Amino acid sequence: MMIQEWTIIEHLTDLRKRLIVSLIFFGLMFALALAFVGKILHILTAPLGHIHLAVLGPGDVIQIYFMIAGLTALGLSLPFLLFQIWRFVSPGLSPRESRLALSMLPFIALMFLGGVAFSYFVIFPILLHFLLTLASEQFVLVITAQNYFSFLTNLILPFGLIFEMPIVLLFLTQIGVVTPARLSKLRKHAYLAIVIAASLISPPELISHLSVATPMMALYEISIVLCRIQMKRKARAEAIAERDSVSSDWRAGTGA
Repeated sequence: MMIQEWTIIEHLTDLRKRLIVSLIFFGLMFALALAFVGKILHILTAPLGHIHLAVLGPGDVIQIYFMIAGLTALGLSLPFLLFQIWRFVSPGLSPRESRLALSMLPFIALMFLGGVAFSYFVIFPILLHFLLTLASEQFVLVITAQNYFSFLTNLILPFGLIFEMPIVLLFLTQIGVVTPARLSKLRKHAYLAIVIAASLISPPELISHLSVATPMMALYEISIVLCRIQMKRKARAEAIAERDSVSSDWRAGTGA
């Protein structure tokens, strides 16, 4: 089957349609999140314990509510948004690539949410406790809501994206763009990029860097293992298909 060819006008029309539908769905999720923003706020501030957040003006409250509702709506909308992206790019993919990409969409959404949950329940409390302890030794601690949620967002969103690494590499392995051997060879360069990324998304001290960089390195190694398993499964499937083809040709040649 040939890849469907679309004109530029058809691509732009389809893109407009996907954007409108996605914005409508996001708007609905935003309204839903805004209706429960008080409960969401209580969950997000739970790591603070008895520490109360401060605001510097009445307008900050609205900004914070909208930021929380927007991030929550993004998480709720992710599966739908990914499906719309797949619908848009699928005409340019081969049937096999399109089916493979579609099958990975649920895992992409789950890995993103898993990364967000891991960073919030594991990494964030460690960093928060360390920084609060460090600050309380020398300073009177006053945390603004804007600073708290900015710190939280800058940590959990990158982790959500980082957790996509195994899925992306599996897809690239399946279509033959990368190999486990290539990933192993690039390990030093990957680790350097991870350390740089960790230093950008974590506070400027060693414990925070290690808390962020170590899970990222572990994810890279897990990705290599999964890609090796995928390569073996792919080679085994190709061997079975070739054997069945040879057997079929032999039976046809003998008139069986």
